[in-house]
Amino acid sequence: MSAQSPTFGEELRRRRNASGKSLTDMGRLVHASRSHLSKIEGGHRNPSLALARACDAKLRAEGALLALLPAVTRARDEGPASSGGAGVPWSLRMSADGGSTFTASDPEALVEGHASDVVAHWAATPGCREAVSVEASLPVFQAMFDEYRRLGQCSGPALVIPLSSTATGTLRGLAHDVTSAGRTAVLRLAARFAEYTGWMWQEAGDDRAARWWTAQAAQLAAACGDQEMAAYTLLRRAELALYAGDAQATVDLAEAAGRQAHGLRTKELAAQREAQGYALMGSETQCLRALDRGAELVDAARTQTDGGPALGSTHLPDLANFVAAWCLRELGESESAVTLLEAGRDSVAPHALRARARLGARLALALVDADEVDRACTVARSVAEDVRTTDSATVRADLRQLRSSLATRRKDPTVRDILPLITASLRGDRTS
Repeated sequence: MSAQSPTFGEELRRRRNASGKSLTDMGRLVHASRSHLSKIEGGHRNPSLALARACDAKLRAEGALLALLPAVTRARDEGPASSGGAGVPWSLRMSADGGSTFTASDPEALVEGHASDVVAHWAATPGCREAVSVEASLPVFQAMFDEYRRLGQCSGPALVIPLSSTATGTLRGLAHDVTSAGRTAVLRLAARFAEYTGWMWQEAGDDRAARWWTAQAAQLAAACGDQEMAAYTLLRRAELALYAGDAQATVDLAEAAGRQAHGLRTKELAAQREAQGYALMGSETQCLRALDRGAELVDAARTQTDGGPALGSTHLPDLANFVAAWCLRELGESESAVTLLEAGRDSVAPHALRARARLGARLALALVDADEVDRACTVARSVAEDVRTTDSATVRADLRQLRSSLATRRKDPTVRDILPLITASLRGDRTS
C-alpha cells in the first residue's frame, strides 16, 4: 500500500464524519461498541471482515473501505469455519413494520475482554405492497398456526415460543404492506398467534410475559375489529387469575368476556371459566348454573365458525366435561369428577401429551380425594413423564397439589414409590 493511501481506520473516520454520523450512531448501525470503533479508526485494532463489510455497506462505500482492509485480516476471516458456527451467539430483531435484523457475534472477543466483533449481519426490509399476496401467503400462516399448536402439545414452550413470536411479528409487518381488505385478515391471524404465544408463556411459568402477549393480542384484535378475539383475551386473563387463586377476578373477567362476545363459542368458554371461578369460591349453585349455561351452547357453537383457527383448547376431546369435572372436584364431588375424566382420557390424541397431562393431573387429584390411591399413583406416573416432555407450569401446579395430598399417605408403599417421581418432575428432572 502506498504512503499516500489512507488506512482502513482513517478512511472509516473520514467517511463517517462526511456522513454526519457520530461513533455512537455508527456503532448502532453496525452493532459494535463506540470504543471498539474508536480503536479501529485510531489504528489500534483491525476490524473483522464482517465488521468491515457492515461499515462499507452502511457508509455506501461500494467496496472502497473493504479494499483497505489489511491482508492478514482478510486471510484470517475468509478462512474455513472451524465448527460450523455452532457456538456463535446470534439474535434476530423484528420491527413493527415487519423488518428484521440478524446479527451474529464473535464469542472469542468477549472471552478476551474485548467488545464482541460482529461476524454476520444483515437486514431485511418489507417489500412493496404489490409484492404481497395475502391470498397466497395467509393460508400458509394458518397452516403454520395449526402446526405450532400441534407442536406445543408434544414439546416444551421453549421450542414453540420463538416460532410463534416470529410469526406474530411477521404478520404484523405484513399488515403494513397489504390493502385494507387483506389487512383485517392478516391482523386477525396475528392476534391468534400473539394469544397462543401468551399461553405458551403461561405454560413456561412466566405470567408477566403471558399478560404482555395477551395484551398484544387484544391490541391486534382491536386494530382489525375482531371482537371475538378481544373477548377471548379477557378469558385468557381470567385463566391467569384462576391459576393465581383469584376466584373473584376469574368470575369478573369471564362475565365481561361473555357480555362482550357475540360468537357462541366464546360465550360457551366464558360460561365455563365463570363456573371454574365460582367453584373456586365454593359457590355450588352459581357454578352449576354457569355450567348448564355453557352446556346449552356447546352443540350450537360447533356449527358456528368464522373460518379462522378455533378459540380455546382444541386437543381436549370434550372440554365441557373436563371443565365440569374440574368444578365438581373443587366442590367435593370427586367420584363424579373421576367418572367424567376417565370417560375422556382414552379420546386424547396420541401426540397431545400436554392435553393428556392436564386431564391426567386432574384425574389423579380426584382419585386421591375419592380414596383410590393406587389408581391415582398409576395415573400420576404417566403425568410426571408427560410433564417432563411438555414442561407445563399449569400441570405442575396440579402436581404440587397432588404431592401434598399424597404426602399424608406416606405409609402406603405405592405412594412412597411415586413421590420421588413427582418431586423430580416438579424440578424438571428426567423421570424413569
